[in-house]
Amino acid sequence: MLNCEEISKLIQENNLIGEYVDLKTQLTPNGFDLTCSRIFAFDASGALDFSNKERKVPECREIFPQKESSHDEFGWWQLPPGTYKIKTNEVVSLPDNLIALAFSRTSLLRMGAFTQHGVWDAGFKGKGEFVLYVGNPSGIRIKQNSRVAQLIFVPINKTSQVYQGIYKDLK
Repeated sequence: MLNCEEISKLIQENNLIGEYVDLKTQLTPNGFDLTCSRIFAFDASGALDFSNKERKVPECREIFPQKESSHDEFGWWQLPPGTYKIKTNEVVSLPDNLIALAFSRTSLLRMGAFTQHGVWDAGFKGKGEFVLYVGNPSGIRIKQNSRVAQLIFVPINKTSQVYQGIYKDLK
């Protein structure tokens, strides 16, 4: 697993992560915190098959944050219990010798919510998308650009089979 010095070097020299909010705050001893750019509610069912020929990603409706005062630069999402889709601010560009794994920030867990992620394959480039589950019966509030998940980076042997899925270059 890469440490903060190695991650910082890859950000500066190889654009490992772009469009971050604040490098110093988001860089952790063993990873990088991803921030919340947009939140969506699921409005339909999805479908998944073996070959992805019949895969159907469900329609989602964006939930817009609300500012508490006209002086606020950023707004808040008030999320009742349920399952949501998060999009991040950051663009991650993984080389062919690095994968990433994401985990919920413990602050989110302490509020009764968590994120769920897939493996970020070597060769993936794009903004992150993942699930947020709010289990707290009273719901939670999330402010725009809040740090919600931590990405860690794991070196692998260089591979010729990099990510080529439909989410490559996700905006």
